[in-house]
Amino acid sequence: MGNKVAFIGHRHIFDKTLRDKLYKAAEQKIKNGCECFTMGTRGDFDKEALSVCRELRKIYKDIKIEVVITSFAQLKPIIDHDEIFGDEKHIPYEDVQTTMYEIEETHFKRKITESNNQMINNCDTLICYVDTNYKYASGAKTAYNYAKKKGIRIVNLF
Repeated sequence: MGNKVAFIGHRHIFDKTLRDKLYKAAEQKIKNGCECFTMGTRGDFDKEALSVCRELRKIYKDIKIEVVITSFAQLKPIIDHDEIFGDEKHIPYEDVQTTMYEIEETHFKRKITESNNQMINNCDTLICYVDTNYKYASGAKTAYNYAKKKGIRIVNLF
């Protein structure tokens, strides 16, 4: 497996200090031999984890970043309207490896859950942002419970 960390968390972030916590947790994993970070693409936590990993890769050049997609549409070029020179197109994940698990036959409402499970199956540690006291079902909490059941080391930043 090669010392791999997965990131899974709630779609919305309410902790203003989360970026610092993510940075410190990820950097510590690198110092302990982490070679690869993997995350999804659907929520604020995923975007923050990707941003932190990109930042850390500037310092620790050998780390691998893997983004798990659930649809090929996520790889389509998008128009960057912030560019001064007009409608320049770019692919959002062109600087990282993308992975899509074999979930074509999975019902669309379960694709993210199944992708999260596959990420957990292929990692040594889960760094997450999960409110374990949240009384309703959530994808992040389901993934947390799955990782716990599998005996994966969990670092919960919530």
